[in-house]
Amino acid sequence: MPLIVAGETIEAALRQAAPILAERRILLGHALGLTRIALITGNEQVLTSAQAQRVSTLFARRIAGEPIAYLVGSREFYGLRFEVTPAVLIPRPETELLVELAIDRLPRQGRVLDMGTGSGAIAVALAYSRRDAAVSAIDLSDGALAVARRNAAHHAVQVHLQRSDWYAALDGQCFDMIVANPPYIVDGDHHLSEGDLRFEPVDALTDHADGLSALRQIISGATAALAPAGWLLMEHGYDQAAAVCALLDAARFTDVQSWPDLAGIARVSGGRRCSTAP
Repeated sequence: MPLIVAGETIEAALRQAAPILAERRILLGHALGLTRIALITGNEQVLTSAQAQRVSTLFARRIAGEPIAYLVGSREFYGLRFEVTPAVLIPRPETELLVELAIDRLPRQGRVLDMGTGSGAIAVALAYSRRDAAVSAIDLSDGALAVARRNAAHHAVQVHLQRSDWYAALDGQCFDMIVANPPYIVDGDHHLSEGDLRFEPVDALTDHADGLSALRQIISGATAALAPAGWLLMEHGYDQAAAVCALLDAARFTDVQSWPDLAGIARVSGGRRCSTAP
């Protein structure tokens, strides 16, 4: 493990970490508050004791597996920079498909609800891209709602944030669209103990059951919360499309279908509330 000491130059610190740390430039730049260009042009800068300690700590945490997004406190999603903390999932590129589908299907001046918003990435991206829309978002975690609030403020968008256990606190509100990226990993799945997932909030990853319980709750309550012909769009696991579509069919949704992400995996499924549904 590289131990950076006071008196070393930026160049020496990078060289020392090179064999084992691919993200060394990102972390060193974050620790020193320097851009990539500043690191290059100032590579002979000598590190102080405090700087060397900060760099060493970040390097050690990354080598232990902690996600880069948590170490630097942000991640890009849908072309926007979002604050992330261990209270929220790290936004992922495949979830951008959900945003794209929602933007295309949300009517002008439509009302959209993001369920389980986490960092607010989906809701903020929708509000940023569709300034005409009324965007609401819910989450059960106070920590997540605080992060989402800061992200909405940072991007100067209006998102109505509310603490709710799925539909419990919505009190009869009606939406033209509901979107969700709920916990869908099956309890005990080996991925939960691998990679970045080891550090992310487990309740946002798994339903502690068969991976479909949160999706069932969202689908079963959607008819009462959606306007006639309103869309419900949900991200799910790589092997869950057929099961999710079956749940939508059973709940009398129409235009039920799945959409693939850039890897060709059926990543989002959805349908429209039946216009004649009670």
